[in-house]
Amino acid sequence: QVQLVESGGGLVQAGDSLRLSCAASGRTFSTSSMGWFRQAPGKEREFVAAISGNGAYTYYSDSVKGRFTISRDNAKNTVYLRMNSLKPEDTAVYYCAAQTPDGGSALRYRLGPTNFRSWGQGTQVNVSS
Repeated sequence: QVQLVESGGGLVQAGDSLRLSCAASGRTFSTSSMGWFRQAPGKEREFVAAISGNGAYTYYSDSVKGRFTISRDNAKNTVYLRMNSLKPEDTAVYYCAAQTPDGGSALRYRLGPTNFRSWGQGTQVNVSS
């Protein structure tokens, strides 16, 4: 099982940028799809972005498409979420998650949280208006 630790959250103003990182331990990182999810107070956890094991396939929720970019560095066992043009509605706890084995081109059908078995502890992002 992959162990995940997120970092990079914080308090920013609307329009600012942040980059979240998720460091993974274990030998299966490069053969795992990785995802970012978020959960705001009183709301269900929602999908944000996902990336296949070799980075060839990326997917985004409509609410972040064009503003957020997911990427990974398999040599560093790390996945990133670059967040630009942040809005107050992006305020949430952001979670990194792993899906093993890698979904590859079929990842688009496996974006729900139940398909991801390993989760980090989350990092708080607060966007003020």
